[in-house]
Amino acid sequence: MNTIVSTIVIPGSLLLMLVSLIVAIRDRPMGMVLLVGFAVLEVAVLVQAGFVIAGVAGGGGPADKVTLFGYVGGEVLIPPAGVFLALAERSRWGPAILVVAGFAIAVMTARLLQIWQGAA
Repeated sequence: MNTIVSTIVIPGSLLLMLVSLIVAIRDRPMGMVLLVGFAVLEVAVLVQAGFVIAGVAGGGGPADKVTLFGYVGGEVLIPPAGVFLALAERSRWGPAILVVAGFAIAVMTARLLQIWQGAA
């Protein structure tokens, strides 16, 4: 697993969480900035998933592959699901969904690093 990509994903998702929180507090629907931001976050998460898969294929990684791939799969699904729900809910609660999605990605990436390093 590439720690550089994880170091990009965690602050990026926290930044998107903060922007989403500001948009939600201002009672605005999700705009193009958040949409593009979460699309870029999804690309970074997919790159991270690629590194995890390549590392496991190369013989690395923890002994518990099920938990590892559970986190990777969940992490890949959260940004598109959050954006879909935020687009469906055009009130302040749409960006609030993205606050939760951004926080979840940051926590899951940190946990993924712990699992990969064997500290779990």
